[in-house]
Amino acid sequence: MDAKELWQRYQDWLYYHEGLGLYLDISRMRFDNTFVESLQSKFEQAFREMVALEKGAIANPDENRMVGHYWLRNPDLAPNSQLRAEIVRTLEEIEVFADQVHTGAIHPPKENRFTDIISIGIGGSALGPQFVAEALAPDLPPLNIHFIDNTDPAGIDRVLSRVGDRLSSTLVLVISKSGGTPEPRNGMIEVKQAYSRRNLDFAQYAIAITSTGSNLDKVAKSENWLGTFPMYDWVGGRTSEMSAVGLVPAALQGINIRAMLDGAKQMDDATRIANIKNNPAALLALSWYFSGNGKGEKDMVVLPYKDSLLLFSRYLQQLVMESLGKEKDLDGKTVYQGIAVYGNKGSTDQHAYVQQLREGVPNFFATLIEVLEDRQGASSEIDPGVTAGDYLSGFLLGTRQALYENHRDSITVTIPQVNAQTVGALIALYERAVGLYASLVNVNAYHQPGVEAGKKAAAVILDLQNKVIKVLQSERKGLTIGEIADKAGASDQVEPIYKILRHLHANNRGVVLTGDLSKPGTLTVSLT
Repeated sequence: MDAKELWQRYQDWLYYHEGLGLYLDISRMRFDNTFVESLQSKFEQAFREMVALEKGAIANPDENRMVGHYWLRNPDLAPNSQLRAEIVRTLEEIEVFADQVHTGAIHPPKENRFTDIISIGIGGSALGPQFVAEALAPDLPPLNIHFIDNTDPAGIDRVLSRVGDRLSSTLVLVISKSGGTPEPRNGMIEVKQAYSRRNLDFAQYAIAITSTGSNLDKVAKSENWLGTFPMYDWVGGRTSEMSAVGLVPAALQGINIRAMLDGAKQMDDATRIANIKNNPAALLALSWYFSGNGKGEKDMVVLPYKDSLLLFSRYLQQLVMESLGKEKDLDGKTVYQGIAVYGNKGSTDQHAYVQQLREGVPNFFATLIEVLEDRQGASSEIDPGVTAGDYLSGFLLGTRQALYENHRDSITVTIPQVNAQTVGALIALYERAVGLYASLVNVNAYHQPGVEAGKKAAAVILDLQNKVIKVLQSERKGLTIGEIADKAGASDQVEPIYKILRHLHANNRGVVLTGDLSKPGTLTVSLT
């Protein structure tokens, strides 16, 4: 297309939301009208399924659950009065709690105020709160937040070291739907021990965000923790940012959670429109389907041109990949669906992987996130008539053009500024786009059997470790790894056993490896 035709295509496909000041430009995706028409019936079905989902249909058949994260920002949509009341009550309780913490009405036993938060969670219980904290927390928040989102001992130590002597004024959020997920459970135990070492009563610093009646809920109530907030079985982890999972840490940091909910609600209203051209989530789903041929054949590269949106691509990795990455479709057919997501921030990427994006393997489409406002207040000139923000805008527009010229497609999402309302809108936009795309390709976007398989495999390894230790404890002489495997009844697990023993040896856990470390099969293993 020549410049005039591109300008017309831009105008034809541009979406604008007046209330949010949000633009969506898919004009640099090279689909034609025939392609759009070919998907019309699929979209009509997707729109119908979304209506049913919001009315309380069992949209997650594998787990026999409703899917209700849309109700969190508009409780009037909830299918019964009990759910509506619970959503409203929880939001009010979060606001009251945050206010009491800020004013010192709720405070630690030995201090006048809480100064810090340690938030312990994994997956959606960490990625959403981390993204929102990076995007929206003020430079001098009422409480500084620190995240433990892994079972890495060195990572836990680093967080505790950074908190240091402020542990006595640090509030702990433990976020886990079941209370049995290993990573948050391990983090909680480690942090609890850190409080104990300082003669601090952990219960007086701890908040549980969990399902009613879960193991964590029982522990919190039996130990008389400072408080609990609910997680609902109809809200998945990757769509939980507008629940207590995300709202409690956001409110504590002084983020306007009502504005975030309002932005999401406005976007939800916009993405209910059963018309592809007038629905921004449908436009995204259309573009994803076109680029990947409905099979995820191309990756999604997310480039936010704003430092505060650095973690948006990481947040979208889980939302998109955990929702869409499925082996089986809803009919039980093997389909291997999904869209791989990766990204960093612009213009950092002008000096990183944009070289490959423009000239390397064309196995992706780009999503550029543009923020119109450069900063709060006036900008000084870097060059005559040019500011640093002008350079940033120029890099974005230049990258978009350079990619298109070399036949690489892109989407551009533009917001007026990074604030609670626009961040809420971005979250809601992509949540709906994922739901619509899942319908187009006939997969369940709301379960995660692969994640559960990984957890089960890890449990098997830990069980094997216990068997190996028992074998070594029962022997007075050193054994080869093969002999250990035989005695443990796991002769087909020699390699995992070797790696278990190597890990224990490296951490001075009483395992001694004798012999040539480059020849694992010849090693002799014993206990100290």
